[in-house]
Amino acid sequence: MTDLDPSLLENGIAIVGLSARLPGAHDADEYWENLRNGVESLVRLSDEELEQNGVHESLRRDPNYVPVSGSLPEVQMFDAGYFGLSPKDAAITDPQHRHFLECAVEAFENAGHSTHRFDGAIGVFAGCGMNSYFINNLLTNPEMSRTVGSFLLRHTGNDRDFLPTTVSYKLNLTGPSLAVQTACSTSLVAIHVACQSLLGGECEMAVAGGSTIIVPNGRGYVYRDNEPVSPDGHCRPFEADSAGTVLSSGTGVVVLRRLEDALEDGDPIHAVIRGSAVNNDGAGKVGYMAP
Repeated sequence: MTDLDPSLLENGIAIVGLSARLPGAHDADEYWENLRNGVESLVRLSDEELEQNGVHESLRRDPNYVPVSGSLPEVQMFDAGYFGLSPKDAAITDPQHRHFLECAVEAFENAGHSTHRFDGAIGVFAGCGMNSYFINNLLTNPEMSRTVGSFLLRHTGNDRDFLPTTVSYKLNLTGPSLAVQTACSTSLVAIHVACQSLLGGECEMAVAGGSTIIVPNGRGYVYRDNEPVSPDGHCRPFEADSAGTVLSSGTGVVVLRRLEDALEDGDPIHAVIRGSAVNNDGAGKVGYMAP
């Protein structure tokens, strides 16, 4: 690292920490091993498992029902006490927010940094998926709505606009805290925005990523023509017989620093981002759902 291109030092962004929870992988190391070994982490659910997870028999018998899921392990697990949350507040909070909070802490630990002792502003750039937990668990509980109130239910960890500021509040981070929502590209665009913030001097470190957790967990889906989901439950990216994707859950977080700062402090460097940009296809594709 002593003979680096000066332009790399000037504009490079180092990934100094990372954390992930994905189907078939409790962390980034396990995920990497799955990638190296060609492990397919999508799970084909048995009829008994689908019944236990609340899938009605009539739906299970539908010839277009695909009993495959990219489920996240231990969705219900959360160390509420670590973040100063009561059991009730934890139960109200969207699992997407819960897992992102824990992954953010793990990513800082992976980077070897304590947010309480870091000398500089730390930004948060993050997004999450539709809150199916709020729809399927909280709004179906009339007593919860009556005692807490719909306003607090939505604003206490259940609106995706509040994911980054929740992280900033719980970890006492004082840099920019921005919600990024661009559908499937949310995590990548969050990283791009974080890089721009670092290069612009708005913060000295940034955490960026995304979280999508489908609730109820462990269910399949119904395939319909012209939808982007796979008719057979297999995802085959970049292959000629690719027919669609399988909706899955997961959370991923990276910690970023300007490369020169990371080198100066002796941070672990997993990779270097040399540049990024954002564009849009406009109307120049077959249809809105086309990749």
